[in-house]
Amino acid sequence: MRPLEAVHGMARELDEAGVPSPRVDAEHLVAHVLGLSRSELYVAEGELSEEQLSRLRSVQERRRLREPLAYVLGEWGFRRLTLRVDRRVLVPRPETEVVVERCLALVGDLVDPSVLDVGTGSGAIALALADEHAGVRVTAVDRSAEALALAEANRARSGVDGRVRMLQSDLFANVPGPFDLVVSNPPYVESAELGALEPEVRLWEPREALVDDGQTDCIADGARGVLRAGGWLVLECAAGRADRVAGLLRDFGYGDVRKTPDLAGHERVVEGRWP
Repeated sequence: MRPLEAVHGMARELDEAGVPSPRVDAEHLVAHVLGLSRSELYVAEGELSEEQLSRLRSVQERRRLREPLAYVLGEWGFRRLTLRVDRRVLVPRPETEVVVERCLALVGDLVDPSVLDVGTGSGAIALALADEHAGVRVTAVDRSAEALALAEANRARSGVDGRVRMLQSDLFANVPGPFDLVVSNPPYVESAELGALEPEVRLWEPREALVDDGQTDCIADGARGVLRAGGWLVLECAAGRADRVAGLLRDFGYGDVRKTPDLAGHERVVEGRWP
């Protein structure tokens, strides 16, 4: 079997299993097994070895069972970084890249801003900020020791020169301040919504990082105790709930509250300045 034949065959299998983007996923998986880029698949010659075919069957079955593509590949791109990901953390998503954009806009003029990333997961936000702002120093916290272990591994491979510190903490419990900016992508799926989510999310991603248990409210409240005067809070939220989060920030005394849409046009990022 040649590489493109493998792609065609896997795409058919994934399509039958209901995978949303079977052709693209098949290209990713075959390229991953063969150590090629997706574009190189179209000029690759030669027959696949038995070992390669065995590995292809393994990754195909994992994806047929609706394991997220990022978990099967073991890594995922986020802005300029490639991060290790597995079931310990959420898969980094494009809307969270908009969160990073807003953070960079808010602290871009500061020489050495201090940032707190609450619920860091894979470390995506913290590491992207350090990668794109040469002076920023980030404290990244998570209550999950397993998530932090993966975030540490991503920090080690990111080349941010020790400017990101990982700390186990339940929200603000063990966090020193003050900070110029607090950022978080908190759990924001309502329990009643979980059953309607795609299997990749519902069956595979960590529930504690998905389901809202009041974390947004707690972060908006607690950030007031660690922000400098004039510091910023930036939160990701569910589509359709930005107005509620913006109102929450105003109720807590934040000013200059602003909502920013994601790439699909849904307001997903809410920010406010602490007086």
